[in-house]
Amino acid sequence: MAHHHETPAHVENVDTASLGEVHVHPTWKEYKWVALILTVITAAEVWVYYIPAFVASRAFVPVLLIMSAVKFAIVVMFYMHLKYDHRLFRALFTGPLIVAISTIVALMFLFGHIAIHAG
Repeated sequence: MAHHHETPAHVENVDTASLGEVHVHPTWKEYKWVALILTVITAAEVWVYYIPAFVASRAFVPVLLIMSAVKFAIVVMFYMHLKYDHRLFRALFTGPLIVAISTIVALMFLFGHIAIHAG
């Protein structure tokens, strides 16, 4: 008994490119570069942690947060393929993320964890 896999007519006319399902995946070379960049950033984070004068400075937490945010963006773009997804899916991910970050920063200002000093 032979099995035939016929595609229904209504499925053949679907424009898959507009759905974000057809995209170019990164090559292994790109993945190696991404992994190397993530490793270097992680090594920098650990290195910064072991500098006592820098840990005591006010720049310590913002620098670590920025490095973590860069790593987060790289992982989301390449390993979660958000860079290659349809614009709608990118908006559905980044929109709420921006709202969440704005809310956290506003709450930090509200509760005094970020002080605004007028000159």
